[in-house]
Amino acid sequence: MDIGVVFQLDPPARRVVELAQRAEGYGFSHVWSFDSHLLWQEPYVIYSAILAATEKVIVGPMVTNPGTRDVTVTASTFATLNELYGDRTVCGIGRGDSARRTLGLPPGTIAELREAVGVIRALANGHQAVYRGAELHFPWVKEYSALEVWVAAYGPKALKLTGEVGDGFILQLADLDIAEWMIKHVRQAAEQAGRDPSEIKFCVAAPAYVGDDLPHQRDQTRWFGGMVGNHIADIVARYGDHGAVPHVLADYIKDRKGYDYAEHGRADNVHTEFVTDEIVDRFCVLGPAQAHIEKLTRLRELGVDQFAVYLQHDDMDHTLAAYGETIIPALRALG
Repeated sequence: MDIGVVFQLDPPARRVVELAQRAEGYGFSHVWSFDSHLLWQEPYVIYSAILAATEKVIVGPMVTNPGTRDVTVTASTFATLNELYGDRTVCGIGRGDSARRTLGLPPGTIAELREAVGVIRALANGHQAVYRGAELHFPWVKEYSALEVWVAAYGPKALKLTGEVGDGFILQLADLDIAEWMIKHVRQAAEQAGRDPSEIKFCVAAPAYVGDDLPHQRDQTRWFGGMVGNHIADIVARYGDHGAVPHVLADYIKDRKGYDYAEHGRADNVHTEFVTDEIVDRFCVLGPAQAHIEKLTRLRELGVDQFAVYLQHDDMDHTLAAYGETIIPALRALG
């Protein structure tokens, strides 16, 4: 199992670059970031700095969307980064949450997401694509790159889309039962589309906090249940609370009263009263290092190829070091 890390791009940007260098030294495979331009700094500028300062880590957004960036510009950006630094990027993409809602816009449509996956991957890898009725290509891409597009999804249509066209699936929570349910649905969609499900990479992303003070860890990561709740509320509003997602997801948002995107992804988010300790424990990876090793081992057994650590709490350095010095070596030793 690969281990990645996800950063919010708060200034100073140099701090993120330094953390990325440390992560590479500790054996992390991927460095991801949020892509929400009103809330945080510009990711692609920082990716270039990270790639220049490292040798192996792969970088990409978790996640971008086709609504705030024209897909041809996104493809050009990835193709340029790959030409400069080798094939060391990955495009995580979804319908859009904070990046669009802070502009007063709803998430994009499944049709827009489907088109974006195809256009970005084709253009960035030196192929032709049809976009807005025009046949397009980048004449300056002389050699094919190897950009993969991983789709972030929760709802039934997005899961189906992922299985049909995605190179990877990003699930932003670490609940074992929910991960098994969603991976199964993505694999079924891939099979129905005539694809080999084993070719799809599965990434679970969630906050991880290493230590013994579990109540404090819960308080520092409760924001994540609020963030996930935004997506689940959309799905329940569209499909109802039976069958579209596992019942635990529909149940836990029943007391949800609202959300302030000015506090999005922040440990001090006050709009998370509805997120219980049980949900925090299920969605996140908390406790001493051995608890992390055990939960990640179970995720790997479900078919998860990468666990990406959301590192948004008050003990970033220690958790990063604990993963590098203890958890990553233990997972490697296990197989």
